[in-house]
Amino acid sequence: MRLPAPLFPGRLIRRYKRFLADIRLDDGETIVAHCANPGSMIGVAVEGAPVWASKSDNPARKLAWSWELVDIDGALVGINTANPNRIAAEAIRAGAIPELAGYRTLRREVKYGAASRIDLLFEDGPDGRPCYVEIKNVHLSRAPGLAEFPDAVTARGAKHLQELAAVAMEGARAVMLFVVQRGDCAAFRPAADIDPVYAEGLRRAVAAGVEALCYDCAVSLDAVTLRRPLPLRLS
Repeated sequence: MRLPAPLFPGRLIRRYKRFLADIRLDDGETIVAHCANPGSMIGVAVEGAPVWASKSDNPARKLAWSWELVDIDGALVGINTANPNRIAAEAIRAGAIPELAGYRTLRREVKYGAASRIDLLFEDGPDGRPCYVEIKNVHLSRAPGLAEFPDAVTARGAKHLQELAAVAMEGARAVMLFVVQRGDCAAFRPAADIDPVYAEGLRRAVAAGVEALCYDCAVSLDAVTLRRPLPLRLS
């Protein structure tokens, strides 16, 4: 997935009100940027960290600037939680996720469950079953080499796991895909101390037939691209 160009380097002053960030650009200008991330952003909203922002020329936007990347100990991290759906869709089209290959039909944001929408619905596949794919953004890493999710309590995420388990028990394929927007991790685990309900829900969903996948990304100042599968530590 190509990032907006050009990106403007700076330093994070603070992130506040969930969706706002003050950034001091390298040219000395201080801007208010949109932060497309509703989570706690533990470990990535670090005051003084190098960051990159993009600027929109759309006059209808309330904020022209958007915070795109942060450098954490030499690793670039994508902070936009809306990007993983695009990253995954591009990777699937390129055949980079073999577990999701072979389907002729792909639909997005299809209603299912209790007033929910599935991120991706694949149909007309190898075994004739529909395949429901829920995608979650991952940027939390508190231990070297270990990616974690979530970074805050997520009742919505737990609900999605229950709905995936329900469609799996009805005979469809159900996939929970974690997209790690950083390239410095070697494994993934649920952050059970942050949200024990989600961690237990993930284990129960897998036991009910939900397939859990995790891929990391190669992150540069030009693009964020799905790269390789990471092992999951669910126990």
